[in-house]
Amino acid sequence: MSWFNSQHSKLRFLFFFFLALVYLGLLTWFGGLGFPHWQDEGHFWITSLIFSKGIPASFDQLYRYQQLNTPLPFVIYGLLEYLLHGGIVVGRALNFILSMGITTIIGWPDRERGVRALLSAAGLMMCPYFLWLSGHLYTDIMAAFFVLLGVYFYTHERHLWSCIAFVLAIASRQYMLAFPVAVLVFEVSRFWDQEHLTEGVKKHWGWIAQFIAAGSIFGWFLLFKGMAPEAAINSGRAPSVQQTLMSLTPNTGLYSLSVIGLYFVVPEFLLFRKQVKAQMSFSWKTGLGALALLIIFLVCPPPSDWHTPIGFLQRMSEAIPDYFRFGLFYLLALLTCVRFSRLNLGFWMVLFNALMMMKAHSWDRYTLPLLVALWYLKSKGALDWESSGQLEPSNRKPLGFSNT
Repeated sequence: MSWFNSQHSKLRFLFFFFLALVYLGLLTWFGGLGFPHWQDEGHFWITSLIFSKGIPASFDQLYRYQQLNTPLPFVIYGLLEYLLHGGIVVGRALNFILSMGITTIIGWPDRERGVRALLSAAGLMMCPYFLWLSGHLYTDIMAAFFVLLGVYFYTHERHLWSCIAFVLAIASRQYMLAFPVAVLVFEVSRFWDQEHLTEGVKKHWGWIAQFIAAGSIFGWFLLFKGMAPEAAINSGRAPSVQQTLMSLTPNTGLYSLSVIGLYFVVPEFLLFRKQVKAQMSFSWKTGLGALALLIIFLVCPPPSDWHTPIGFLQRMSEAIPDYFRFGLFYLLALLTCVRFSRLNLGFWMVLFNALMMMKAHSWDRYTLPLLVALWYLKSKGALDWESSGQLEPSNRKPLGFSNT
């Protein structure tokens, strides 16, 4: 026991050193948080100032603000400005603190997770958008934080708190609807397991809580009388698919699969090679799936007409010929499909996020909340939960320095 405690203390020291090194380095790189507005920060801050006039926000402010996503981040930034009068720096500082909270929840090396948690936090850091957005006034970090809380409470069977967290996530960005829906479908699949059918009413709260959280989106639809505030739709920043409920662009959903392949599947393989090899099986079914995905890619090729490429994958693809670009996107999406080919919690999260991205711009950063959720589940050993709720076989033993 003393040996275990000694190893555990080393892991905690390593985590604190890692956390301090990353975030002090990030602050140094940014030169503090008082730098000039960067791209969308300008109009995000103007919107936040609308909500800095008083408490609480008025119905008219909620209905008429000119942003495409739900207003909770702007309301919070405005509230901080109303209370502290610190300017955009305070909003950036909040995102910075939330980012450290995300890293701590994922990377804290407790007795159950050990070094797996540290590696998962390192995997998240491999996505450049996480650290970059941590010091900017964007809504992605706050949405990802509430998603992480929702998943955290769900894995600890605190269903009421999970529901509240997911409601706040949807209030931060409509697309976060994908997470309670994914957990809801996963929970409903448990009803087909006779072992869980006999466990009583308590087990029903899992899917009821997620159903309520997912249903909160209809409150925003009623408020906006559509997908987003009318003023935001008319501003010209909305993709055409946001103008009506049923219009979709499948190629942006496929692009999101490529992004997950780049920012999750590849880093996971590098950090957890033996474990991932055991999980990624190849058979004739894999071949049929690869062929089906190829046909879908041919019918709905990934977007290639960006006016201003923003994402790293977009910029990288602009430098190569079209046929190589197609092959790159297809290969990355195929890796994602093979990795998440089993009908488990990770599969449903990836699937519903890809469906949601069919109504969004093809930007890499939109997958950040999903990456946060996947890396937390990885650190927890719950990424490959089946409907029976069992952990990955390789994660059933306590993890020390030698267990990765």
